[in-house]
Amino acid sequence: MGKVRKLGHKILTSDGWFYEFLRSAVSSQTAGWMDLGCRFVFYSYVFVGLSEFYRSNLSVAIGAVVGGIVNCAINYKFTFHASGQNIAAVAVKYILVWAGSLLLNMYGTTFAFLALSDWHWLREFGLDDKLIFSGATLLVALIVSWAWNFVLQRNFVYRPNRFDPYFIRLVHWLVPRRKSCRRS
Repeated sequence: MGKVRKLGHKILTSDGWFYEFLRSAVSSQTAGWMDLGCRFVFYSYVFVGLSEFYRSNLSVAIGAVVGGIVNCAINYKFTFHASGQNIAAVAVKYILVWAGSLLLNMYGTTFAFLALSDWHWLREFGLDDKLIFSGATLLVALIVSWAWNFVLQRNFVYRPNRFDPYFIRLVHWLVPRRKSCRRS
């Protein structure tokens, strides 16, 4: 029993890349389920009166934003133990990596689908466009998740760096702080 407890403690507290990768996978899964849950709720119950185009796009957008916020918060506290980092700087860095991930997934999936569609032997195995697209989506999502999201979140987003003061100033410029009312 002591070995299991030690391993559990190591998984939860170690800053080694393998254990951070495991925690990152848990964070990604949690955020993914939140994303899908929000999509379903907004599509099925909230945006019922809208046209299919708006209903679908708004539901996906809200799910993606909620999933991103959940992922960022879990990674901040649990995955990368970044509690001492400035939240404004982390938020800007996370949004930059998230936007890059979105673009890589969009264009990477399209590129992979078009490339795989030209492989005639896949057609001979009976794969149609839907299966090829699904395979391209999965392949690109895994590559982007491991080679882009995890690497940049671990080494850039949740670690202090020389760009942090600029990102903090940007947030304060975009969202000015309220001046406190002090009684004299």
